[in-house]
Amino acid sequence: MREAAGPSKLPGRLARWLVLASLLLLAGCGFGLRQTPEFAFKSIYAGVSTTSVLGIELKRQLGALGKVEFITDAARREQAEVILDLLQDAREKVVVGVSATGQVREFQLRIRIRFRLRTPQGKELIPETEILQQRDFGFTETAVLAKEAEEEILYRNMQNAIVYQLMRRLAAVREL
Repeated sequence: MREAAGPSKLPGRLARWLVLASLLLLAGCGFGLRQTPEFAFKSIYAGVSTTSVLGIELKRQLGALGKVEFITDAARREQAEVILDLLQDAREKVVVGVSATGQVREFQLRIRIRFRLRTPQGKELIPETEILQQRDFGFTETAVLAKEAEEEILYRNMQNAIVYQLMRRLAAVREL
């Protein structure tokens, strides 16, 4: 005996069609999950100190990919295919709000880097570029220790965001 397509099967079929249609729409719009970056170079030199937070995070990110050697030793500079010049790496803390009595109530935290990427021969691959991250940060004198810890967490998050942006820009270089 044959079952008729009753109301109990219709929602299941409709749901499958809706899922299939949404997948086709996503594929058609160019959506794709973020892939690991592919770099046009196998080694990069950056003249950062071994204690630089930016240098440590960049080395960690590149090392995790296992595709690019990160060189910080100036004696090996010429072995690198590209040179990352860090022109500025600054942390800023600016007062943006005060109370009626003149006590600070809000800061804006900023990390600003300027860099350029070039070959050892001097060919500019990425011209001088600035990346800026900023976060607003409420402050109160009654919780100074907690606010100092929160400030460090915000700086660390901004630093990671800058490294991710820098990695995407390095991956955008297609030819040396």
